Amino acid sequence: MMKNKLATKIFMYLAIFSLFILIFLFFFQVIFIDTFYEWTKTRTIKNLSKDILITEKDTSLYDKLDRVSYKENVCIELTNSNGDNLYSSYGNNCRLRSKTIKKKFILSNKETNTYNLVNNFTKEKSIMSATKLSNNLYIFISTSLIPLDSTINIIEQQLIVVSIVVLFLSIVVAYFISKRLSLPIIKISKAAKLISKGKLKTKFETTSDIKELVDLTNALNDMKDELSKTEELQKDLMANVSHDLKTPLTMIKAYAELILDININDKEKCKNNLTIIIEEVNRLNTLVNDILALTKVENDLDKLDISSFDLIKLIEKIVKQHNIYVIKDGFNIEFIHDDIKELVIDVDKKKIEQVIYNLLNNALNYTGEDKKVIIKVEENDKDYTIMVIDSGKGIDKKEIDHIFDRYYRSKKNHKRYVYGTGLGLSIVKNILLLHNFDYGVTSKKNKGTTFYFKIKKDS
Repeated sequence: MMKNKLATKIFMYLAIFSLFILIFLFFFQVIFIDTFYEWTKTRTIKNLSKDILITEKDTSLYDKLDRVSYKENVCIELTNSNGDNLYSSYGNNCRLRSKTIKKKFILSNKETNTYNLVNNFTKEKSIMSATKLSNNLYIFISTSLIPLDSTINIIEQQLIVVSIVVLFLSIVVAYFISKRLSLPIIKISKAAKLISKGKLKTKFETTSDIKELVDLTNALNDMKDELSKTEELQKDLMANVSHDLKTPLTMIKAYAELILDININDKEKCKNNLTIIIEEVNRLNTLVNDILALTKVENDLDKLDISSFDLIKLIEKIVKQHNIYVIKDGFNIEFIHDDIKELVIDVDKKKIEQVIYNLLNNALNYTGEDKKVIIKVEENDKDYTIMVIDSGKGIDKKEIDHIFDRYYRSKKNHKRYVYGTGLGLSIVKNILLLHNFDYGVTSKKNKGTTFYFKIKKDS
C-alpha cells in the first residue's frame, strides 16, 4: 500500500474541502437559485398576510396597506365575499386580474392559500397569497417573479473568478498549514529513529504551540528517560548476575581442587569442603530460580494457580521456618494478627508464600541492632493489610521509588544475615501486580521500614 506524507495528506484534505465548498456554492447560487428565490418570495407574502391579519380592525388599515405595498413592492387587494374590490394598492396598475382564482378561494371557505400565476400574454410569473380576514373580508397579496437569467449569468461569471481565487488561496494556505503541522512531527520521528539506534541521550523537542504535539513530545521524553533507566538497570543486572555467578563458581572450583589435594583418608576435611560446594551450588540454584521466576512474571508467562487457604497458618509456617535465625543469630520475629484467628483467601498460594518469604528475608537483612522483625495483619471494612516491619535505619525518600527495582540495594550499611540474590523485592512487586494487589513501602529515618500489601475481602 502506497504511503503518503502527513503534509501531503493535510494539503489534499484542505484542497478537497475548499473544492467541496465551491461546488456547494455553485449549486446553491446557480442551479437552485430559482427555487430559493420563489420560496423566499412565497414566505415573504405569507408573513405579510399574517401581519395584516393582526391589524385588520385598525381604522388606519388602508394607510398601512399602502406603506406595506410600497415597502415590500407587492400588490394588495381587499374584497368582500361577493368579490367586490374594496381596496387596491397603487390604483389600477396593480390590480390583480385573476378574478376566477379569487372567486374560487372565497367559495372554498379556506383560511389561507397560495397560488402560482402565469400571465398568458406576457408569460410573467407571479405568486398570490389569499387570506380570509373575516366572513366578509378577504385580502390578496401578489408579487412578480422577475426572471433571473441575466442575474444567474452574472453570478456564474463571478463564481468562476471567485473559485479561481479561492482555490489558489486554499492551495497556498494548505501548503503552509501542512508544513507547520508536519514539521514538528518530522523532527519527533527523526529523534525516535536515533533513539531506536541506541542514542538514548537524544531529546525530543518541538517549537509547536499545539497542545497535542507538546503532550506527545513530553510523553516521548518521559519514555526516553525510562528507557535510559532500563538500560542502566540492564547493565547493573548483567554486572550483578555475573558477580553472583562468578563468586560461587570460584568457590566450587577452589574447594574441588582442595579435595584433590588432600588425603582421601581425611574424611573430615573432605566432608567440610563438599558441604561448602553443596552450599555454593544451592546458592547458584537459588539465583537461577529467582531469575527464572522474575522473567516469568515480568513477561506474563507465569499463570496464577488460584486456591483457597488460611493465610494466618501460612505466615505461621514461614515464621517457624525462620526459627533457625532466632536460635542461631538472636533474632526476634513477632507475628501479630490480633483477633484474626483465620483468614481464608483465594489467591496463588505459592506466589503469596514467596512474597512473604522474600519480605521477611529482606527485613532480617536490614533490621536494627535489636534484631526485631514484625509481621502484622490488620483488618478494615474493605481489605486486609499484611505488613512486614523492621527497625533499621530506614530508606531515603529518593530511594523509595527504586526499592522494588531489580538488583537495587539501599546504600545504607547493614550486615547480611540471610543470603539474597537482589531480585527478591522485584519478584514481590511483579507477583503483587499479577494479583492486582495494592502494595507499597513507608519508612522513617532511624526508626525502620514497613513493606505492605493489601488483599481485598472479595479476593
